[in-house]
Amino acid sequence: MTQAIASADTSRNLLIVAGAGLLSGILTPLLPTLLDMIAGVPADILLALVAVPFAVVVFFVVRRFSANPLWAALAAAAMTMAAFVCAVNAAVFIDGQVNGADKMMRNILSGLAGGFTGSALMALGIALLPPGPRDVVTWLQMLVTGTIAGALLALDNALGLDQTSFLYPVWQAAVAVRLAMALRRRRLS
Repeated sequence: MTQAIASADTSRNLLIVAGAGLLSGILTPLLPTLLDMIAGVPADILLALVAVPFAVVVFFVVRRFSANPLWAALAAAAMTMAAFVCAVNAAVFIDGQVNGADKMMRNILSGLAGGFTGSALMALGIALLPPGPRDVVTWLQMLVTGTIAGALLALDNALGLDQTSFLYPVWQAAVAVRLAMALRRRRLS
């Protein structure tokens, strides 16, 4: 009976995390328009500020699902912002490298590269926190999920989406849930 209650509570918590990830993913593509009004700030700083909604979600996930202190949750949020900048830059780099390919193929490859880079840097940064899981297998689900969800960049570009997105809500919700699962697994063991 206790296991059933704990399972229902865990499922509810993961649903809340997914909802928070969806909300942050809806807010993310809206921020560049707002941030473009700020003059004199380097582009990578502005790009990092676009990641603030998801960084807030990561902060709360790390606080709720791990035994990390407050400073570690703040470090995880900062790592998330840095991972976002690196993921966008990786996607742009790959897009430039496959310049002769079909546009849809370039978008798929760019999305896969960006999704991999973002989830890998987040996993690496959070795994290095004091009580973070050090086992590589623990982070593989988050890495695979982030990589595959990154391919939604092609859908966003095919539909011509600018201030809305399929990529951000799906990627952020899925990666947030996988992060919570990885941290929870560590907490239970």
